[in-house]
Amino acid sequence: MLPRDFPPWKTVFHYFRAWRIDGTWERLHRAIRRRLRKHLGRDPEPSAGIVDTQSAKTTGVGGEQRGLDGGKKIRGRKRHLLVDTEGLVVEARVHSAKIPDQDGIKRLLEPARSRLARLSYLWADAGYRGRGKEWAERALGVEVEVVNRSPKPPPEKVLRIWAREWFREGHRMDLSKLPKRPAFENLPRRWVAERTFAWISHNRRMAKDYERLCSAGEAFIHVAMTRLMVRRLSRT
Repeated sequence: MLPRDFPPWKTVFHYFRAWRIDGTWERLHRAIRRRLRKHLGRDPEPSAGIVDTQSAKTTGVGGEQRGLDGGKKIRGRKRHLLVDTEGLVVEARVHSAKIPDQDGIKRLLEPARSRLARLSYLWADAGYRGRGKEWAERALGVEVEVVNRSPKPPPEKVLRIWAREWFREGHRMDLSKLPKRPAFENLPRRWVAERTFAWISHNRRMAKDYERLCSAGEAFIHVAMTRLMVRRLSRT
Protein backbone atom coordinates (compact mmCIF):
# COMPACT_ATOMS: atom_id res chain seq x y z
CA MET A 1 0.00 0.00 0.00
CA LEU A 2 1.24 3.46 -0.92
CA PRO A 3 0.58 6.81 0.78
CA ARG A 4 -2.43 8.62 -0.65
CA ASP A 5 -0.34 11.41 -2.16
CA PHE A 6 1.69 8.98 -4.31
CA PRO A 7 0.95 8.32 -8.00
CA PRO A 8 -0.59 4.98 -9.06
CA TRP A 9 1.51 2.00 -7.99
CA LYS A 10 2.39 1.10 -11.58
CA THR A 11 4.01 4.50 -12.03
CA VAL A 12 5.89 4.22 -8.75
CA PHE A 13 7.11 0.72 -9.57
CA HIS A 14 8.18 1.80 -13.07
CA TYR A 15 10.51 4.49 -11.70
CA PHE A 16 11.75 2.28 -8.85
CA ARG A 17 12.63 -0.45 -11.36
CA ALA A 18 14.22 1.95 -13.85
CA TRP A 19 16.34 3.63 -11.16
CA ARG A 20 17.36 0.22 -9.79
CA ILE A 21 18.54 -0.96 -13.20
CA ASP A 22 20.48 2.19 -14.14
CA GLY A 23 22.01 2.53 -10.64
CA THR A 24 20.29 5.79 -9.70
CA TRP A 25 19.38 4.62 -6.19
CA GLU A 26 22.98 3.61 -5.47
CA ARG A 27 24.45 6.83 -6.89
CA LEU A 28 21.94 8.95 -4.96
CA HIS A 29 22.72 7.08 -1.75
CA ARG A 30 26.47 7.48 -2.26
CA ALA A 31 26.21 11.22 -2.95
CA ILE A 32 24.12 11.88 0.15
CA ARG A 33 26.41 9.73 2.32
CA ARG A 34 29.44 11.72 1.15
CA ARG A 35 27.60 14.98 1.87
CA LEU A 36 26.56 13.85 5.36
CA ARG A 37 30.09 12.71 6.21
CA LYS A 38 31.46 16.11 5.14
CA HIS A 39 28.81 17.77 7.29
CA LEU A 40 30.02 15.67 10.25
CA GLY A 41 33.59 16.86 9.66
CA ARG A 42 34.75 13.55 8.18
CA ASP A 43 36.44 12.71 4.90
CA PRO A 44 33.80 11.85 2.25
CA GLU A 45 35.26 8.33 1.91
CA PRO A 46 35.94 6.24 5.03
CA SER A 47 39.32 4.78 5.96
CA ALA A 48 37.83 2.18 8.32
CA GLY A 49 34.67 0.11 8.30
CA ILE A 50 32.74 -2.79 9.76
CA VAL A 51 31.42 -5.78 7.81
CA ASP A 52 28.49 -7.85 9.02
CA THR A 53 25.46 -9.77 7.80
CA GLN A 54 21.80 -10.04 8.71
CA SER A 55 19.81 -13.12 7.76
CA ALA A 56 16.28 -12.20 6.70
CA LYS A 57 13.38 -14.56 6.11
CA THR A 58 11.90 -14.59 2.64
CA THR A 59 8.24 -14.95 1.75
CA GLY A 60 6.35 -17.27 -0.58
CA VAL A 61 6.55 -14.99 -3.62
CA GLY A 62 9.51 -16.94 -5.03
CA GLY A 63 12.70 -15.51 -6.44
CA GLU A 64 16.42 -16.08 -6.87
CA GLN A 65 19.18 -16.98 -4.41
CA ARG A 66 17.43 -18.41 -1.39
CA GLY A 67 18.94 -20.80 1.09
CA LEU A 68 19.24 -21.90 4.72
CA ASP A 69 21.49 -20.18 7.22
CA GLY A 70 22.37 -23.23 9.30
CA GLY A 71 23.78 -21.18 12.17
CA LYS A 72 20.69 -19.04 12.70
CA LYS A 73 18.17 -21.57 11.35
CA ILE A 74 16.73 -18.98 8.96
CA ARG A 75 15.68 -19.79 5.40
CA GLY A 76 16.02 -16.80 3.13
CA ARG A 77 18.71 -14.31 2.18
CA LYS A 78 21.55 -12.41 3.82
CA ARG A 79 21.96 -8.65 3.78
CA HIS A 80 25.70 -8.14 3.66
CA LEU A 81 26.86 -4.64 4.60
CA LEU A 82 30.04 -2.61 4.84
CA VAL A 83 29.38 0.40 7.08
CA ASP A 84 31.64 3.23 8.18
CA THR A 85 32.32 4.10 11.82
CA GLU A 86 29.23 6.35 11.84
CA GLY A 87 27.04 3.41 10.85
CA LEU A 88 26.36 4.68 7.32
CA VAL A 89 26.18 2.03 4.60
CA VAL A 90 29.15 2.09 2.22
CA GLU A 91 28.41 -1.09 0.26
CA ALA A 92 25.45 -3.48 0.32
CA ARG A 93 24.87 -6.89 -1.24
CA VAL A 94 22.00 -9.34 -0.89
CA HIS A 95 22.67 -13.02 -1.49
CA SER A 96 21.54 -16.49 -0.44
CA ALA A 97 21.62 -17.18 3.30
CA LYS A 98 23.50 -20.44 2.67
CA ILE A 99 26.63 -18.56 1.55
CA PRO A 100 29.01 -18.31 4.53
CA ASP A 101 30.35 -14.91 5.55
CA GLN A 102 33.87 -16.01 4.54
CA ASP A 103 32.72 -16.22 0.92
CA GLY A 104 30.14 -13.44 1.05
CA ILE A 105 32.74 -10.78 1.86
CA LYS A 106 34.22 -11.28 -1.62
CA ARG A 107 30.80 -10.71 -3.22
CA LEU A 108 30.46 -7.55 -1.13
CA LEU A 109 33.84 -5.91 -1.68
CA GLU A 110 35.20 -7.28 -4.97
CA PRO A 111 32.90 -5.14 -7.23
CA ALA A 112 33.65 -2.04 -5.15
CA ARG A 113 37.46 -2.13 -5.17
CA SER A 114 37.82 1.10 -7.13
CA ARG A 115 35.55 2.94 -4.68
CA LEU A 116 37.40 1.72 -1.58
CA ALA A 117 40.86 3.09 -2.31
CA ARG A 118 41.01 4.87 1.06
CA LEU A 119 39.83 1.89 3.12
CA SER A 120 42.64 0.50 5.28
CA TYR A 121 41.04 -1.15 8.33
CA LEU A 122 38.11 -3.51 8.86
CA TRP A 123 36.39 -4.93 11.92
CA ALA A 124 34.62 -8.27 11.50
CA ASP A 125 33.12 -11.03 13.61
CA ALA A 126 34.41 -14.59 13.96
CA GLY A 127 32.45 -15.72 10.89
CA TYR A 128 35.08 -14.05 8.67
CA ARG A 129 38.05 -15.80 10.26
CA GLY A 130 40.06 -17.87 7.81
CA ARG A 131 39.69 -17.44 4.06
CA GLY A 132 37.45 -14.34 4.35
CA LYS A 133 39.98 -12.42 6.42
CA GLU A 134 42.87 -13.68 4.31
CA TRP A 135 41.18 -12.66 1.04
CA ALA A 136 40.45 -9.13 2.28
CA GLU A 137 44.02 -8.60 3.47
CA ARG A 138 45.53 -10.04 0.29
CA ALA A 139 43.17 -8.59 -2.34
CA LEU A 140 42.35 -5.22 -0.79
CA GLY A 141 45.47 -4.61 1.27
CA VAL A 142 43.47 -3.80 4.41
CA GLU A 143 44.09 -4.84 8.00
CA VAL A 144 41.24 -6.99 9.35
CA GLU A 145 40.57 -7.26 13.09
CA VAL A 146 38.33 -10.15 14.11
CA VAL A 147 36.34 -9.17 17.20
CA ASN A 148 35.47 -12.22 19.30
CA ARG A 149 33.02 -12.67 22.12
CA SER A 150 34.35 -13.72 25.53
CA PRO A 151 34.87 -17.49 25.86
CA LYS A 152 31.75 -19.44 26.68
CA PRO A 153 32.05 -21.06 30.15
CA PRO A 154 31.41 -24.80 30.61
CA PRO A 155 27.81 -25.83 31.34
CA GLU A 156 26.73 -25.68 34.98
CA LYS A 157 26.29 -29.47 35.03
CA VAL A 158 29.97 -29.92 34.12
CA LEU A 159 31.05 -27.38 36.74
CA ARG A 160 29.14 -29.27 39.43
CA ILE A 161 30.91 -32.50 38.48
CA TRP A 162 34.24 -30.72 38.73
CA ALA A 163 33.23 -29.25 42.11
CA ARG A 164 32.40 -32.70 43.51
CA GLU A 165 35.75 -34.08 42.36
CA TRP A 166 37.66 -31.17 43.86
CA PHE A 167 35.67 -31.50 47.11
CA ARG A 168 36.76 -35.13 47.37
CA GLU A 169 40.37 -33.97 47.06
CA GLY A 170 39.88 -31.52 49.90
CA HIS A 171 39.30 -28.37 47.84
CA ARG A 172 36.24 -26.13 48.00
CA MET A 173 34.70 -24.20 45.10
CA ASP A 174 31.89 -21.63 45.23
CA LEU A 175 29.99 -21.93 41.93
CA SER A 176 28.35 -18.54 42.46
CA LYS A 177 31.73 -16.83 42.18
CA LEU A 178 32.60 -18.29 38.80
CA PRO A 179 32.53 -15.79 35.90
CA LYS A 180 29.44 -15.97 33.72
CA ARG A 181 29.09 -14.97 30.09
CA PRO A 182 26.72 -11.98 29.85
CA ALA A 183 23.59 -12.30 27.74
CA PHE A 184 24.53 -9.04 25.99
CA GLU A 185 28.12 -8.08 25.34
CA ASN A 186 29.12 -4.69 23.93
CA LEU A 187 31.76 -5.74 21.41
CA PRO A 188 34.11 -3.07 20.02
CA ARG A 189 32.77 -1.59 16.76
CA ARG A 190 30.54 -4.56 15.94
CA TRP A 191 27.59 -2.85 17.62
CA VAL A 192 27.83 -0.11 14.95
CA ALA A 193 26.80 -2.54 12.20
CA GLU A 194 24.07 -4.05 14.39
CA ARG A 195 22.64 -0.57 14.93
CA THR A 196 22.58 -0.02 11.16
CA PHE A 197 20.57 -3.21 10.70
CA ALA A 198 18.15 -1.90 13.33
CA TRP A 199 17.79 1.40 11.45
CA ILE A 200 17.02 -0.46 8.22
CA SER A 201 14.52 -2.77 9.94
CA HIS A 202 12.51 0.24 11.16
CA ASN A 203 11.12 0.37 7.62
CA ARG A 204 8.14 -1.96 7.29
CA ARG A 205 9.23 -3.18 3.86
CA MET A 206 12.51 -4.42 5.37
CA ALA A 207 10.98 -6.53 8.15
CA LYS A 208 11.41 -9.50 5.79
CA ASP A 209 12.86 -9.96 2.33
CA TYR A 210 9.76 -9.62 0.12
CA GLU A 211 11.66 -9.25 -3.17
CA ARG A 212 12.04 -11.64 -6.08
CA LEU A 213 15.41 -10.14 -7.06
CA CYS A 214 18.46 -9.57 -4.86
CA SER A 215 19.06 -6.29 -6.68
CA ALA A 216 15.64 -5.07 -5.53
CA GLY A 217 16.58 -5.86 -1.93
CA GLU A 218 19.81 -3.88 -2.36
CA ALA A 219 17.86 -0.95 -3.82
CA PHE A 220 15.54 -0.89 -0.80
CA ILE A 221 18.58 -0.79 1.52
CA HIS A 222 19.81 2.27 -0.38
CA VAL A 223 16.35 3.87 -0.22
CA ALA A 224 16.02 3.21 3.53
CA MET A 225 19.44 4.69 4.32
CA THR A 226 18.90 7.63 1.95
CA ARG A 227 15.69 8.45 3.84
CA LEU A 228 17.55 8.36 7.16
CA MET A 229 20.43 10.53 5.94
CA VAL A 230 18.17 13.13 4.30
CA ARG A 231 16.29 13.51 7.58
CA ARG A 232 19.58 14.09 9.41
CA LEU A 233 20.71 16.69 6.91
CA SER A 234 17.35 18.47 7.05
CA ARG A 235 17.72 19.08 10.78
CA THR A 236 20.77 21.27 10.25
